[in-house]
Amino acid sequence: MAESVANAVVENVTNQAMTYASLYLRYFFCHGEIVQDFRDQGNALKWMEQRVDTRVDEAKNQNKVIYEDVEDWLRRAKQELKETQNLQDEIDRGNCFKWCPKWGWRYCLSKKLAEKTPIISKLLETSNFAQVGKSRSLQGIEFIKSTGFMDSKSSKSALNQIMEAINAVNMIGLHGMPGVGKTTLAEEVGKHAREQKLFDKVVMFTMSQNPNIIKIQDKVAEMFGLKFQTNTEEGRAEELWSALTVKKRILIIIDNLWDEFKLESIGIPFGDKHKGCKILLTTRHQQVCTKMNCQKEIQLGILSEDEAWVLFRDEADLDDDCSSLNDVAKEVAGECKGLPLALVTVARALKGENFDGWRAANQRFKDSRLLDNEQVLGGVLKPLKISYDYLKKGNNQMTENDIQMCFLLCSLFPEDAEIHLELLIMCGIGVRLFPNASSIEDKRNEIGVALKNLQKSNLLLETDGAERIRMHDVVRDFAHWLTSTGENRFMVKDKLKEWPDMVESFECYTAIALWNCSSNIKNFPDKVEFSKLKTLFLHGERKGDFLVVSSTFFEEMKALQVLVLRKVYFSLKGFHSLPNLKILWCEDCKLENFTSSLTNMRSLEILALIRTKIDEISEELVKLSTLKYLRLSGVGVEKEMNIPPNLVSRLTSLQELHVISRNNINLLELNSLSRLTALSLYLSADQFSQEDFVFPKLQRYDIVVGGNIFRLGEALSIRRLRIENFSSSLSAFKKLFCNVGKLKLKNVSGLKNIVPSIGKEVLNELTSLELHSCGHMEFLTDITRDQGSTVAFSNLVKLTIRRMVSLKGLCYGFSPSHRTRLKVVTIESCHNLKSIFSPCLAQSMSCIEELYIKKCRGVEQVIGFAQEEEITKNGSRLCCCPKLRILEIENCSSLKYVCANTSTQGLQSLESVTISDCPQLMQIFKMEQNENGEDVVVPQNHCWPKLKTLWIQDCQLFSCVIVQAPLLEELSLHNVGIIWKTDLPVLNEDCIVVGNHEKVFQVQGGYSFSRIKDLCLMNLFEVQIIWNDFTQVVTLENLTTLKLEDCKKLRYIFSPTTARSLSHLEYLFIKGCEEIERLILAKDQVSSSSSSNASLRPISFPNLTDITVKNCGNLKSLFPFGSVPVLPKLESLIVERNSKLEQVFELEDAVEVAAEEEMKFDKLGELSLEGLSSLIHFSPKGYHFVLPALIELTVRDCPQLTTGFSIDSQKFMHCKTKV
Repeated sequence: MAESVANAVVENVTNQAMTYASLYLRYFFCHGEIVQDFRDQGNALKWMEQRVDTRVDEAKNQNKVIYEDVEDWLRRAKQELKETQNLQDEIDRGNCFKWCPKWGWRYCLSKKLAEKTPIISKLLETSNFAQVGKSRSLQGIEFIKSTGFMDSKSSKSALNQIMEAINAVNMIGLHGMPGVGKTTLAEEVGKHAREQKLFDKVVMFTMSQNPNIIKIQDKVAEMFGLKFQTNTEEGRAEELWSALTVKKRILIIIDNLWDEFKLESIGIPFGDKHKGCKILLTTRHQQVCTKMNCQKEIQLGILSEDEAWVLFRDEADLDDDCSSLNDVAKEVAGECKGLPLALVTVARALKGENFDGWRAANQRFKDSRLLDNEQVLGGVLKPLKISYDYLKKGNNQMTENDIQMCFLLCSLFPEDAEIHLELLIMCGIGVRLFPNASSIEDKRNEIGVALKNLQKSNLLLETDGAERIRMHDVVRDFAHWLTSTGENRFMVKDKLKEWPDMVESFECYTAIALWNCSSNIKNFPDKVEFSKLKTLFLHGERKGDFLVVSSTFFEEMKALQVLVLRKVYFSLKGFHSLPNLKILWCEDCKLENFTSSLTNMRSLEILALIRTKIDEISEELVKLSTLKYLRLSGVGVEKEMNIPPNLVSRLTSLQELHVISRNNINLLELNSLSRLTALSLYLSADQFSQEDFVFPKLQRYDIVVGGNIFRLGEALSIRRLRIENFSSSLSAFKKLFCNVGKLKLKNVSGLKNIVPSIGKEVLNELTSLELHSCGHMEFLTDITRDQGSTVAFSNLVKLTIRRMVSLKGLCYGFSPSHRTRLKVVTIESCHNLKSIFSPCLAQSMSCIEELYIKKCRGVEQVIGFAQEEEITKNGSRLCCCPKLRILEIENCSSLKYVCANTSTQGLQSLESVTISDCPQLMQIFKMEQNENGEDVVVPQNHCWPKLKTLWIQDCQLFSCVIVQAPLLEELSLHNVGIIWKTDLPVLNEDCIVVGNHEKVFQVQGGYSFSRIKDLCLMNLFEVQIIWNDFTQVVTLENLTTLKLEDCKKLRYIFSPTTARSLSHLEYLFIKGCEEIERLILAKDQVSSSSSSNASLRPISFPNLTDITVKNCGNLKSLFPFGSVPVLPKLESLIVERNSKLEQVFELEDAVEVAAEEEMKFDKLGELSLEGLSSLIHFSPKGYHFVLPALIELTVRDCPQLTTGFSIDSQKFMHCKTKV
């Protein structure tokens, strides 16, 4: 057996030896064959590399993306060809030994070639690429070229809202007036989303009024690299749908959407069908956002004056040096009123003009002639004209003309004016808008809808008040351009001092508005002939004398329908020749012959006399048989308007009556006005002597009994009833209670409750209820089991209760079984209340957002005690006030808890909490109790993720609570809390301790508190440090105000790292912090781990303007002083009664100054150094301070001060310290 094993071993060794020997011998004797094989493979690789390289170049020219394996093959092939050439060179050099070969060299070369040849062969085997690249996925030229975005306040706010909403909702709508920058902002959103890689794909396309679906589908498909297999819209939509659903995250930006549109028709999946597909649409019409079910609607506003000038200056390429030209250019920019498109268009058109050119353009703007120049404003006119024409879409011809006329009527009002809706609606009725609507109420509704549509189209703008609208000046100029020719020609003039030349074209005007005409206007005619004039606004100067108009002035205005006068003195004698006059509206006027001339106005339908002097209101008013609307306010010279008996009852055509002055109307006369739908009246309690009178059912009203007289500008769009100082029965109002929208009861006696005293099934259209000093009222609702259930206040949004001395609660008996819509609750000076809501009542008020409780001495808790079964439902805890954003409680001396049950959940939406002057307050939620019923002191932990403002002041018994508030911006703790010695539990990130604890902020994991803007800590005697670990990175880049007072144990404020982040700090106030030695820790007081980066740059406070430091007995220095100005914007520095303070500015690292250095405090106007017994120097040694702006200097009781103060010839203050 041993012999057979040995034989096998010998055979194996022999075979291996023969193999190696064969290779060895082949390298010697087959050299030529090896070389030829190598050359053949090398040439094949060379040709193949050229072919692949050519295909790659062709693909790149077609904008294709080259596959990685192709690029890798080319890279390896080029490397092998380079090495192959080196071997070829070595072969060529060896040919000289052909007849006398060098066997060692031949062996080595053959071996190299033999090893290289298989590598080349393998490369050749993998070179058969079917395709070398794929079509490039387009990024969107919109996002590449997006450079016109201006970081304005409005656009930045809108951008932030969009970027935040993208993570939360699927459909976002951005709307705004034409030219405001919606497209530019949308492109910027796409750019941000692409750069931040928020989506796999970002696609943007424009819809236009008549969208080309095929073209849009091609655009989207191109972005996704999709080639359609079908030609129909439906087939392509299906293909696109399938391709898009594969992508997890897609942002589709739809620009310039004009109407509701089904995205499925393009092939865009969204919503539940593709939750990763987010849609941002832009539109001029807010209602499009609503129709498209946008979950977030964002309006883009215009630029501020400063922002507008920056954009205009840059686009016009203006230099800052040319002040005279810039002054004119600023006026031109101001005429664009912050509209980006107008600013850019005008700036580019005037770019390069000389001073005269700019001045001429400015004058043309003032004369409203610039719109004639297509070169200058053509880019603005086009989008506005498209929006104007679009008003016709979806309406019949009658309606479309009426909507456009509403728009044009708004242009009659002065520039920047807030247009009173009531006057505008009456003018629309006067010119016969919406003729198919028979009653004033119907016409009012139609015009109101038209104006709303114009607002939603952004052709009109909202104002702060709901009863006024306004028109952007550029849009107004566009309307004037429209009415400069054609059938409806308007003329609008302001501050007229001379009557314009009467040329032939004046006869073509259908509407004229002359505003602020001087009382001594030159060439004012006695008579004018405007044969086509339908609307005339004639206003004298607001603060001047009356504009006196001849009685014959109006005689030739045969077509006149609407006459609006203000500050005009005129006679009605000439009105007999105005057969078509429908509306006469007079404000602050003086009328002659009013009574005797009423016969001349038999077609008059609307008469408004506001603060207008007339001879009297006589029975002649009855002759206005077609009068449908009468408004009287401040008429005549008497305080009380004297209306003849039985006059009102004979005005049987009246549909609206508005008497907004003290009057003597007999209320029973209203029963004769069968067509009455709207009523405004100021009444005294004495006018309710007729017990059987009941107000008729009205569609809109504003009635005041015994209160203050309301103004003309207040609304008729709501149903409002205000009753004050009233002791009679409320039965006269029972029909009004069925639909009243706003109700105020003040000092109404005998009323113990609202429901059921007023009624059980009433007040369900009420949105606002205000109760004041109703001394007998105990509850709002008093419903017992015997009386059964009731439905009341189902639409109440705002509840205000003040000085209700007998009020015991909001609801007695059954709590509402339905969810209310109540959002805002204010309760003040109701001392008999013990709690505001029961838990069950709080559950029904799930929509409440704002809660204000003030001066309620008896209130012990806001949400009262409850049994366990009352706060659970179906085995789970009920959540109270889930939408509460603002909680303010002030001066409630008995308040112990906000919520009396620790198990009460909620308050997750809180944004602002203010609690002050509540000396008995112990906790937000009631403390836990032990088995003996005693309160157990356990720190409560509240997670309020939306909280931005937290103020707790003068709550001496308030125990510490832990608040997790990552968005906190404002914190004020003043005289808060009992002394707290218990160790706190391990906290989560971004926590603060509210109370008198030694540490305020609990830093975990490097949380930065970067959102905090205002911080105020006062009378917190236990606080030792504000941040518990200064080795953490605590950045306060948004902190603007810091106030610390009477924090007796506070040792320091900032670490060096934190101090370097205070770039926005403006106001610093420190008083009575006796243990503080330094504001900023010295480097040797900071651990090496935290100070490694502390000295990268010197400490400075670039925006700090006001500093006050008082009564800090251990403070030795204020600010470090280095190579850069530490306080460049300082305006006020007050340092008083700090007995150990040695230096205000302390040199960093004790740097010695070789030569005197000068440093300016350019803005320091006030400097006070007082009661500083240890102060040695104000400016460091070797430094010379210059204070050019100093106005007030106080240096008192500083016995060791070595700094001298002097004034030079320029009256600059200089500070030098003796060396």
